[in-house]
Amino acid sequence: MATTFTKILIHFIFSTKNRDPLIAPEIEPLLHAYMIGIARNYGCWTIAMNGIQDHVHMLVSLGKQITVSHLMEEVKGDSSRWMNKEHPPAQLFRWQEGYAALSIGESGVEALKAYIAHQKQHHQRKTFQEELLEILKKYGVPYDERYMWT
Repeated sequence: MATTFTKILIHFIFSTKNRDPLIAPEIEPLLHAYMIGIARNYGCWTIAMNGIQDHVHMLVSLGKQITVSHLMEEVKGDSSRWMNKEHPPAQLFRWQEGYAALSIGESGVEALKAYIAHQKQHHQRKTFQEELLEILKKYGVPYDERYMWT
């Protein structure tokens, strides 16, 4: 085959360090746009993105020449530097070290896009920790809660 075709859809979830509420509502659209641009620079297309003050969700079509871990390293590292330089919060902006990266099939895209779009309403009823544990259980991802929140 002369051309490579890929469509690998990944739902990323990651939080600020210690889940500190550092993403101010007025900065959020700028931060999201910046992060989408980083992903695009690596051949990845962001299908949906949203979050609240302490975490984000990104639905990304992974590019054919980057790994999941390298994309997260670039998105999180570059956006942290950008936040601290361009829109410094009261304390140093950092992302939590880990992240969730969950595969999704095309048939689940519309439901996930709606879920991501309604993050602010969703988190009026549920914390980030409750949400993440629910998602991990739904996807059948093994975890040890003793090591999740440090």
